[in-house]
Amino acid sequence: MQIQFENYSISPIQEKDTWRICDFVVSNEERLKDYFPKTVEQNLNPTLAQFFVSKKVKEFVAKEEFLFTLKENTKRTIIGLMYVKELNFQENQGELAYCIGYQYEGKGIMTTCIKHLISWCFGDITLKTLQIIVHDGNIGSKTIAVKNGFQWRRTLLKEHETGNGKTLDMELYELQNPDLK
Repeated sequence: MQIQFENYSISPIQEKDTWRICDFVVSNEERLKDYFPKTVEQNLNPTLAQFFVSKKVKEFVAKEEFLFTLKENTKRTIIGLMYVKELNFQENQGELAYCIGYQYEGKGIMTTCIKHLISWCFGDITLKTLQIIVHDGNIGSKTIAVKNGFQWRRTLLKEHETGNGKTLDMELYELQNPDLK
């Protein structure tokens, strides 16, 4: 699967993405460390990134977790990541997590990416329910969820541990597959 829109493309993680992922994570480390601490920890240098990418490619093929890259087409630079994770195929449920580089935030790019990813999740892997778990203070991520039809369900107490060990309450948003209701 590859999706093109405007000057961007969404693609499954590939072995050749190692250096680009490392560059993306290191240049956005400060903004990613609280909500993507494991991704940061596993991509701080090219050697770690190689292990990370190899693992994510294997998980994609095994349908355990799906990691997609968002690239700017002109320079082929990775400017964002999107995960389909916490997959439960018995319940037909998964969670979306996403991040974008600081230079590209607030431009509606990730909102469009998530729209395409929802179609893929509901069509290609036939999930019934998608979730987004976001901190209440992350206005951009909440806006992406709402613009894509997700509805707030409840607060999840002490749901997430940041990179510095702080535990946060998070907000659960859900979207039901309209074709499987």
